[in-house]
Amino acid sequence: MCCHLVSAQEKFTLSGTVSAVESGETLIGVNILIPSLQTGTTTNEYGYYSITLPEGEYEVFYSSLGFATEQTTISLSENIQNNIFLENDTESLDEVLIKADAEALNIRKPEMSVNRLSANTIKKIPVVLGEKDVIKSIKLLPGVTGAGEGSSGFNVRGGAADQNLILLDEATLYNSDHLFGFFSVFNPDAIKDLTLYKGGIPARYGGRVSSVLDIYQKDGSKRKFGATGGIGLVASRLLLEGPIKKDTASFLVGGRSSYAHLFLPLFDNDNVAYFYDLNTKISYNLNDNNKLFLSGYFGRDVFDIADSFSNSFGNTTLNLRWNHLFSEKLFSNLSLIYSDYYYGLELSFVEFDFDSGIRNFNLKYDFTHFLSDNIELRYGLNSIYYKFNPGDIKPTTESSGINPFKLTDKYAFENAIYTEAEIELTDKLAIQAGLRLSTFNRLGQDELNIYENDNPVAYDENLDIYQKATPIDTVSFSRSETIKSFANLEPRFSVAYQLNETSSVKASYNRTAQYIHLISNTTAPTPFDIYAPSGKYIEPQLADQVAVGYFKKFNNYSFEIESFYKIVDNRLDYVDGADLIANNAVEQILLNGEARAYGLELLFRKTEGKLQGWIAYTLSKSEQRTPGRTPEEIGINNGDWYNSPWDKTHDVSITAQYELSNKWSFGANFIFQTGQPVTFPNGQYEYNNLTIPVYEARNSSRLNSFHHLDLSATWTPKGGEDSRLHGNSWKGEWVFSIYNVYNRMNAASISFRENTDINRNEAVRLSIFGIIPAVTYNFKF
Repeated sequence: MCCHLVSAQEKFTLSGTVSAVESGETLIGVNILIPSLQTGTTTNEYGYYSITLPEGEYEVFYSSLGFATEQTTISLSENIQNNIFLENDTESLDEVLIKADAEALNIRKPEMSVNRLSANTIKKIPVVLGEKDVIKSIKLLPGVTGAGEGSSGFNVRGGAADQNLILLDEATLYNSDHLFGFFSVFNPDAIKDLTLYKGGIPARYGGRVSSVLDIYQKDGSKRKFGATGGIGLVASRLLLEGPIKKDTASFLVGGRSSYAHLFLPLFDNDNVAYFYDLNTKISYNLNDNNKLFLSGYFGRDVFDIADSFSNSFGNTTLNLRWNHLFSEKLFSNLSLIYSDYYYGLELSFVEFDFDSGIRNFNLKYDFTHFLSDNIELRYGLNSIYYKFNPGDIKPTTESSGINPFKLTDKYAFENAIYTEAEIELTDKLAIQAGLRLSTFNRLGQDELNIYENDNPVAYDENLDIYQKATPIDTVSFSRSETIKSFANLEPRFSVAYQLNETSSVKASYNRTAQYIHLISNTTAPTPFDIYAPSGKYIEPQLADQVAVGYFKKFNNYSFEIESFYKIVDNRLDYVDGADLIANNAVEQILLNGEARAYGLELLFRKTEGKLQGWIAYTLSKSEQRTPGRTPEEIGINNGDWYNSPWDKTHDVSITAQYELSNKWSFGANFIFQTGQPVTFPNGQYEYNNLTIPVYEARNSSRLNSFHHLDLSATWTPKGGEDSRLHGNSWKGEWVFSIYNVYNRMNAASISFRENTDINRNEAVRLSIFGIIPAVTYNFKF
């Protein structure tokens, strides 16, 4: 939206799309600046912009990181559509002026708790096994942590991994990692842009209470055929893109696969562990006002452990989108989305198969209305139909002795309408306000347990323990019936006040509702976890978050400091001894609790010059509690607040990239985190010749601090100039990296066992990685 009020006179609209010259790819977040009016706007997620100005002649600058600034003169006496193509980065005569205007525009935006990373930034960060990684990159940002090496998912501002909404071209992904966190599911060559919302979440997003990770794939080059890829020691990738019809239609297809398992037989190892995925997209410009996109993702992880079990899981998504321009001021996007997460397990030694998953069909219709020179309005609707398969067990042989067993499928329908506006009240004060109304209907299912007093968890006052309640009846519902319905209003509000040309203060509040729950009693998501909808016995999670911050930009640097406080109602907790596997009545092991998180985040960036990077620090606390439902009950942990499994008091990340010459560039990142909370035994007793451990209060101990240093060096032959191979323009580079340079053996877990040789108990630390060198060859033509 534009950012400055002007005097009342006849006004006209300048609009269009901004794309890259080389590929025709639309560009997100390009700054459109009019210095004479000290105003501007940015392109949306589809490269479209619109700004309304008084009649007159203006110098307009189009500026984006990594591209040369484009300058054009506009004589505005009528509405004008001006489509712009930006060249790759070169020197600009007005670089200093335009950079200052762009920074002022960002300072004024009522947007906070938001981080953006480009694909180029992600590719410069050294990571384990030499594979560039989206998820590991965002873990270097303040307020974002993980559960450690070899663990899936990420945690934002003290929230659980299932509280993050992860979108790839608007489709929901339920698992973000390959090989249990060693790789992410996002092919870096296919990614155009990502935005992480940690707070101040716009009303157009819903369904999760911690964060939104919004990722867009490239559209594919509409101007020339090209290929990008990389060959590594563990995995390789290849992406092809090009025009179907020049400047009109394009395709993109990219694949990755790991192959380390192929070498295991050389070491007499019969185990198998690998992944593969596929990104696809077709883009078609029907005309200036209509564009079609068809994108998809397919990924699988496969594990085979000798002859004992075989495991396969992964995501599948498909999205058909239509961009339509009703007028220069009204932009729309209609999406039909299919998303599926599948988990399959074959246990050879007991001869049965187990599969589960979650599937949804999603209809989205979003509108962006540029009402005037100081008001941008968004509104839309969203409807999602869910089918949950908690588990289907089938024998693999007739002699297994196992009867087929199907856990009850569950169904739900989630709907939402929203509106949000970004308004420039004065030249220093801007707000973003939104309201989302979400509803959730738990639909009929074949079997539903009924309990006395609707209480699926019983409490034994004599033993002070929780037990599964016995159902008093089981009823069936037709699919058209509603078992339980919920409705929530979710207000969102952000405000920015510009102190001067280089600094501002901002504040935000948002309420979010989450109706889908990951039923897990581990610190990080695993394929054994179960997704379950809210319903008769499970309430939706409701979160309220407030944040305040100060933002400063100067020369080539920026500084941000934010403080946040978040509370979550109806956070699920688990009774002691909870068993999730093949459980057809998970409500019998769940209790409703609450959670809270608060902290301080600092981010210092250097964005220009040979040396670039950032320093991020987070000081935070994340806790939860589950008091007893009655005065007689003890609750969990005696009803006291205790550390959540993802509480990290201190989190420090330092990342840097240095360009020494056209041939050599270097990267480094250092991570330090407080060790994650754990529960250790603090005693034992003998009962019927069995040794029974006694445990301390939940999460009252911690693993040792987690830290490591990673380095990388990139060598580009011939100083980065193109060489001719087989008649094609070929660019290649070698990336040498070392993960965990000083060989820190970070503890992923500590378990306890009896050492029969010395007849004593002992603690055993499990470490995933020590020092790991890697080399990767990347190419593009």
